[in-house]
Amino acid sequence: RQHEGPRRVKRAWVIPPISVSENHKRIPHLLVQIKSDKQQPGGVIYSIKGPGVDEEPLGIFSIDKFTGKVFLNAMLDREENDRFRLKAFALDLGGTTLEDPTDLEIIVVDQNDNRPLFRQDVFTGRVVEGAEPGTCVMTVDATDADDPDTDNAALRYSILEQGAASMFSINATTGEICTARPGLDRETVGVYNLTVQAADMSGDGLTTTATAVIYLEDINDNPPEFTKEEFSMEVEEQAAGVDVGKVFVHDKDLAGSPNWLAKFTILEGDPEGAFVIRTDPYTNDGVLSVAKPLDHEVRDRFELTVSVQNEQPLEPGAPASPRALATVRVRVRDVNEAPIFRENPRRISVLEGVPPGTPVTTYTASDPDTRQLQTLTYALLYDPAGWLQLDPHAGTVRTKRELLHPSAFLQGGWYIALVLARDDAEPPLSATGTLSIEILEVNDHAPLLQPLTGVVCGRPGRGGSLLLGATDDDRPPHGAPFHFQLSPQHPQLTRNWSITRFNVTHAVLAVLVELPEGPYSLPLLLRDSGTPPREQQQLLNLSVCHCGRDGTCEDVLAGLGAARVRGRRRALRKGLLQCSRDDMRDNILNYDEQGGGEEDQDAYDINQLRHPEFFPPRAKPPVRRDAPLSSATPLAPRKLPSSPSDIEDFINEGLEAADSDPSVPPYDTALIYDYEGSGSIASPLSSIVSSLTDEDQDYDYLSEWGPRFRRLADLYG
Repeated sequence: RQHEGPRRVKRAWVIPPISVSENHKRIPHLLVQIKSDKQQPGGVIYSIKGPGVDEEPLGIFSIDKFTGKVFLNAMLDREENDRFRLKAFALDLGGTTLEDPTDLEIIVVDQNDNRPLFRQDVFTGRVVEGAEPGTCVMTVDATDADDPDTDNAALRYSILEQGAASMFSINATTGEICTARPGLDRETVGVYNLTVQAADMSGDGLTTTATAVIYLEDINDNPPEFTKEEFSMEVEEQAAGVDVGKVFVHDKDLAGSPNWLAKFTILEGDPEGAFVIRTDPYTNDGVLSVAKPLDHEVRDRFELTVSVQNEQPLEPGAPASPRALATVRVRVRDVNEAPIFRENPRRISVLEGVPPGTPVTTYTASDPDTRQLQTLTYALLYDPAGWLQLDPHAGTVRTKRELLHPSAFLQGGWYIALVLARDDAEPPLSATGTLSIEILEVNDHAPLLQPLTGVVCGRPGRGGSLLLGATDDDRPPHGAPFHFQLSPQHPQLTRNWSITRFNVTHAVLAVLVELPEGPYSLPLLLRDSGTPPREQQQLLNLSVCHCGRDGTCEDVLAGLGAARVRGRRRALRKGLLQCSRDDMRDNILNYDEQGGGEEDQDAYDINQLRHPEFFPPRAKPPVRRDAPLSSATPLAPRKLPSSPSDIEDFINEGLEAADSDPSVPPYDTALIYDYEGSGSIASPLSSIVSSLTDEDQDYDYLSEWGPRFRRLADLYG
């Protein structure tokens, strides 16, 4: 077989690219004629397919199917489609393909039909004033829709207009705008408006324009200046915190910027710091105000030297200001001023209880208006207790009443009063002074025993003690610590009793030896810690009870009371009250029920028995608290003695009335003898001392009362 070589495409069927200019106006326009080498008896049918034929955009190209001529049917725009790629077909009349499809490429040739376009209408840039030449500010740029590979899109930039100074230049290729010369001054020209142009065809073709706005940024190249060299102002004295006036300045730099904002300083004329000056942020003026109250009498005028400068430092090389200093003259006007208490409050001390009219202090004010003749008068504005009186002209304060503790008007021992001082100007002014008076405590009260009665066991140790206390109306340091002791007038008491300190206000009374049951009256001496100390002798009424095993009292007091009553009755019947060598006088007291202790109540003063005219009549006999409710009551009160000689009969009648009462054990109304007070010549009849001197009493009958009273019989029998 003969070898078959590669298939060769006939040259007539290969179609080279076809170029056609955009915007071609002669329509239809023959582009090319295609032709197949395989001619058939009936002819060849030609067709084309692709964009511009049967694809969008439709109908731009067409072909004569018999002759193979390809036509342009519409104007082309290269900026929309720069080329079309079609397929050409050759068929016989029966529709059989004679040739393989071939490519038909139509190239649209560019024309300079598009102007350059700037990316924005207005370009904005900033540069500081005084910038060096060659300082770049901004770049303007434009685009061209024509073929970038042709001169149709080759752009060139230029500045069409910028003013007479020509301070800026533009790079023709890149569009960068830079400073061209020195001397940019914001205070002269703050904004530059440039008209820039872009042209294609390397500057010879189509053109377009835009605006470039260049703002000069401020620098501090202008110092602030006072508008004049001297300013004058006035202000009233004693006015603090008020504005006196303004000093005016001018600055060429940008208003509101730190380069414009002024700062003021008082250099001379105000060593005391009486004035301050601040900057008004809106006007940039200096506002002078009073920092401390001014006194016309001390200084009536000031001459201040004030400087001004910017908050920001000046740029190097900036000229110095010829008006950086100004003189401010301030005159202080005189006004009426209120009086002044130089010592406020005035603190003084006064002893309590000083008599009315005692001078306390002289509290006066001073008038600052030394250049005006004015008179001050005084009045008490506040004196809640009415303790004081005030001289209206001299200001002397005296006591009006005694100043005593305690008082609701004292606060921690201090009395507060207010004094008003008033001048006679028109209108008058006044001032208030506080007078603080310390009422010094005087030790005028002795401590008082609390309680005055008590019960103790008659055996040392447990139960044989009693806690004593005291109170004092005086305030510290004239009160506690209190000192308790047995009366020094009766040293024999220390044989049976002792007193030891418990704390600053209490002491403990203790039994030293075993004592018989019964009532006791102990004279005690109480002393405070004041200066000088106050002391007072007081009587403590005790009931000594029989001690049980646990140290508590047992009810044996009735037996003791009965024994002592009978012994006293025998002594009275012997006339001891009339014949006593010691002239023993005391009070006759009621005796309470056993177990409850004795109470010093309803006492009868022996002097009233001797002076019956001072003894009040009794409408009915006293109620016996120790008697049951059903007990019989005497039908009538006992008759009072008509003379002191009948005292014995009066006492005997009382004893018989007690003995004849069948409702109670053998009590009597004359048992406990009370202490008459400090300095009494009577001895305590029911103390241990009295038992030592009671030789005329007979207690032998106690042995007949049984074993419970054996101890009493041993002591008294």
